[in-house]
Amino acid sequence: MDWTWFLFRFDGRINRAKLWLSLLVIFGWMLLAAALMAGVSKLLGGPAAASLNLTSIFAVLDPDTYRGLARADVVRSAVHVVLTPVFAWVFAAGAVKRLHDRDKSGWWTVPMFVVPGLVDQFADRLPGTVLPMILGAIAALLSLWGFIELYCLAGDPWTNRFGPNPLPKTRPGGQRSGPPRAGWDQHQELEFTPQIASPPLAEASIGSTSPPPNEHDKRRA
Repeated sequence: MDWTWFLFRFDGRINRAKLWLSLLVIFGWMLLAAALMAGVSKLLGGPAAASLNLTSIFAVLDPDTYRGLARADVVRSAVHVVLTPVFAWVFAAGAVKRLHDRDKSGWWTVPMFVVPGLVDQFADRLPGTVLPMILGAIAALLSLWGFIELYCLAGDPWTNRFGPNPLPKTRPGGQRSGPPRAGWDQHQELEFTPQIASPPLAEASIGSTSPPPNEHDKRRA
């Protein structure tokens, strides 16, 4: 498997199992980063507990996150600023390729994940109680829709506009009919192959049922 394409690129398609695999990779990176952050925080006299999550990408955009920070908090915030966008990028790359598998544009990640994340981060700043509740309910429905679309529903069994089916072809009995299909080469799909002109004799003979004149016919003429 091309891990660079799998984790960081947005072209092509992946199935549900590979999307779950990308989440497992992100979770492993988060555990490692949280352990490192906890160790650094303890050395600087701060709390030993530290955590990372995907919703922190929106906390990075919130100015209130950086107000009144202690020295250990500055270190943790710096790690958040550096690592959280990387985790979010890997998640977005997997989500976009999974949407491609569903024959949908990657821009559907905006209502499915970006809008709910922004609502979760900033809804408590809105005045009143009714509007935050309504926005929270809408965000929950959008998140549920995104989860079902990406993690539960199967992809197109045929080649769509984003590439071939990432699953191998199978015979009616369930056995593989051959090796898995190669990944989609986006650059090759965009290449234009010029047509090769036919030889003049072949062009002249197309549509004509009579044989070409021989030398005897030419002398008689």
